[in-house]
Amino acid sequence: MLTELLLRYTLNLGAEWILWILVLLGLVNGLIMLERAIFFFKRRVDVHTLRHAMEQKLKQRDFDGAATLLRGLESMEARVVLFGLREWQRGESAVQELMTGALATEKTRYDRGLGFLGTIGNNAPFIGLFGTVLGIIGAFANLGSSGGQASDAVMHAISEALIATGVGLLVAIPAVIGFNIFKSTMKKSVAQTELLGGTLLAYIHEEPGNASSSEDGSKDA
Repeated sequence: MLTELLLRYTLNLGAEWILWILVLLGLVNGLIMLERAIFFFKRRVDVHTLRHAMEQKLKQRDFDGAATLLRGLESMEARVVLFGLREWQRGESAVQELMTGALATEKTRYDRGLGFLGTIGNNAPFIGLFGTVLGIIGAFANLGSSGGQASDAVMHAISEALIATGVGLLVAIPAVIGFNIFKSTMKKSVAQTELLGGTLLAYIHEEPGNASSSEDGSKDA
């Protein structure tokens, strides 16, 4: 009874609604990838040039000048280091804690939408396969009703069913490629942020107040 109910449900709906779901997912994927591409493009930065310019200011103990270099930039590297640089007087440990928190926030901002791309990249082929299975079920049901003779209509229904698998792959492949590219770009930004942050911490560590505090601590020990 349950099998007959499911078969009736499958024959009534067919597999076309699966195709519409895949088309919708493909459109959403495209919009997310376009938005993320623009997002990352606007936040690209030449970290080596920026680090060199920042070091020139830090060597002169011009922390305000270094902050001015970073102010107005929207990249992860600039925003995280600037967050700590504004509070450099509080010492090395405080600045490190501030940058760690800011980096976690920036990762969330950079990671937005990538979870959806990864999910669709992994599951769209299965959605397409589900549509193919539904289509083949319908084709074989028609084959049974036609007395076991494979008519042109049955073969056409089978070919249409296989389209769902192809569309599923067509949706999944760009999603996986986009996911991997954006994840790689984000990891690169995190590494560059840690480079700039480490540079700042090194110069804060050399500040006379911090140096004397370290010496006092070692003497007390």
